[in-house]
Amino acid sequence: MLYMVVEHFKNKDAAPVYRRFRDRGRMAPDGLVYISSWVDEKFERCYQVMEGADRSLLDAWIANWSDLIDFEVHAVVTSAEAVDKIAPRIS
Repeated sequence: MLYMVVEHFKNKDAAPVYRRFRDRGRMAPDGLVYISSWVDEKFERCYQVMEGADRSLLDAWIANWSDLIDFEVHAVVTSAEAVDKIAPRIS
């Protein structure tokens, strides 16, 4: 399962997040895979794609960061998967 995670840095302050990442890494449990991420130009939020077999892996990772970040999570599919899934409805 793919997840689009929107990270809202608390107090709009990315420095504590980057400091912890530098010192401790991503702190993701085994089975949760980082795909890619993008950070807005104001360093207020990060858009990240993660992959894992079930939501509990993502929740364990979020618990490691929830003191510094407010999370918004969306289960997503790739564009190619979306085309396949929607095809019967647009025939």
